Amino acid sequence: MNAIAPRKVILDVDPGIDDAVALTMALFDPRLEVLALTAAGGNVTPEQSTGNLQAVVAYLDPPRLPRIGVAPGDIELPERPFSMHGADGLGGIDLPRAQLHGGHVAEKVMWETIRTHPREVTVIVLGPPTNLARLLRRDPSIAEMIDRVVISGGTVHAQGNVTPVADLNFYCDPLAARHVVREPLTKTLVPLETSGQVVLEFDFLEQLPDESSRAGLLLRRMLPHAFRAHRQLLGTEGLCLHDVVALVAATNPELFERTTIVADVETAGDLTAGMLVIDRRQVRQRRPNADLLVGCDAAGVTDCILRGLAAAAAAT
Repeated sequence: MNAIAPRKVILDVDPGIDDAVALTMALFDPRLEVLALTAAGGNVTPEQSTGNLQAVVAYLDPPRLPRIGVAPGDIELPERPFSMHGADGLGGIDLPRAQLHGGHVAEKVMWETIRTHPREVTVIVLGPPTNLARLLRRDPSIAEMIDRVVISGGTVHAQGNVTPVADLNFYCDPLAARHVVREPLTKTLVPLETSGQVVLEFDFLEQLPDESSRAGLLLRRMLPHAFRAHRQLLGTEGLCLHDVVALVAATNPELFERTTIVADVETAGDLTAGMLVIDRRQVRQRRPNADLLVGCDAAGVTDCILRGLAAAAAAT
């Protein structure tokens, strides 16, 4: 039998501890061919996001180096009451910074990658969908050349984590979220309520790879900060890595329950900017435009995360 070819992906991230964990898994997953990594402002500023992405990739040193796209610097992020990720976005671990010069902006890297591999690339958006929206504005015809999009963002019942009704990724760039959700793409939304079903207990730290590998050392330095932040800022003992669960949704869709929806995103309003709006009326004016993941096998997803991190450790 012929082996199944790895899925070609672009990973769009805003590292952030959860995105750094997802990067660690994706770069060493034999089922994925990571063609490009693009940075966006969200968990951290655009400049910090690019620096963190470069630092994590340089530190892990994967056998196949993907192209890196620089976060656009003209995005002004809204103010948030607190950050779960520390001053550097990675839990204060102070990774060496290997600044790359002459890098291309994220949307250009996305455009060139998709044009080189038409209808083959899955775009996995783990941060605000700023870069994908900019790409679609730059070249609307590129939409039909994208195989599919998996988006970490939105809420099923308007139970937000940065405002009462919005998640961080859509709140940071509501206009981009609306553009991407409305676009005629094959897309899957991984909302907070579904990714939040995977709660990692404190003993998760004991199951991480040990510090003899680069991946193990990185994880064991970052994740204790994430557990402390959840306890101190949210009053919870468990840890939810929403963007990591979204990555698993792309690699292991069989672990998730889905439904089709008519969706839009609110772009204005002091209380509602960034809110995912789902039309549940019996008579609707529009056709379904997204798959929404509404449940998951939490134990199965956790097992996928642990196996992915173990594979990264074995390779580093």
